Amino acid sequence: MGLTIGVDIGGTKIAAGVVDEEGNILSTFKVPTPTTPEAIVDAIASAVEGARAGHDIVGVGIGAAGYVNRQRSTIYFAPNIEWRNEPLKQKVEERVGLPVVVENDANAAAWGEYKFGAGKGHRNVICITLGTGLGGGIIIGNKLRRGHFGVAAEFGHIRMVPDGLLCGCGSQGCWEQYASGRALVRYAKQRANATPENARLLLELGDGTPAGIEGKHVSMAARQGCPVAVDSYRELARWVGAGLADLASLFDPSAFIVGGGLSDEGELLLEPIRKSYRRWLVGGNWRPVAEVLAAQLGNKAGLVGAADLAREPDPVM
Repeated sequence: MGLTIGVDIGGTKIAAGVVDEEGNILSTFKVPTPTTPEAIVDAIASAVEGARAGHDIVGVGIGAAGYVNRQRSTIYFAPNIEWRNEPLKQKVEERVGLPVVVENDANAAAWGEYKFGAGKGHRNVICITLGTGLGGGIIIGNKLRRGHFGVAAEFGHIRMVPDGLLCGCGSQGCWEQYASGRALVRYAKQRANATPENARLLLELGDGTPAGIEGKHVSMAARQGCPVAVDSYRELARWVGAGLADLASLFDPSAFIVGGGLSDEGELLLEPIRKSYRRWLVGGNWRPVAEVLAAQLGNKAGLVGAADLAREPDPVM
């Protein structure tokens, strides 16, 4: 179908990139993310126009955090932008004069990894993104599965612990409260407070107190073998693996792909995730076990996936 543009809406910047059919990014254009919903629409259009200069573009795919309808046109609800039943497809099409599809950003990243990254060669994969929160995407039979209303794969809000920790969504015990960047920092602070003698390096990287620990400090300390930091990653991995075991019971994929910022730690995180996954997998000693793979595209996955999904026919099913 030719070249398409993928758009990634971030908290501080909006990135648009021209992507070919092999997933290569040919050019990019970035603009700051405004604070008002209508200004964000204008910024998306500006980024698209900047990226398309000199290219013959056939469509645009936008990755947006939030609930997107199955027609890939309207954002029902966005947690970080005041979009409520926002007809984003229509508004951007009016500004850029190109066909536009709107995708959930985690779905877009999952598709990018499936098509051009760690998922190549697999027909059935489940992707999770471990960042500040926890998101994901479902690819079954080479199709991105969005559900009847378009809002499937909100894995972070599966209730793992009845009456557990309060989540930003308003529920309690959601998976992302136990398996996310926020959870990792909480584990580290709790452990550093309980056994500061085991957290000397971790504390030194911050302000010397458990309250001053940040995610980057936990990563740096874990790489250097700090017992509290390493143990915090193991606790995070325990919850991630337990959740993957549940997802295996639902979807039976051939592979899980773990992306998001926390996946940058590689085997420090992945190997304990695999161990936890096998520990909690029902019948794990007697059944085939899905691979647990690191994502390969990094922060490009969402942009590349959104661009490629702009080439896909209407997926309503």
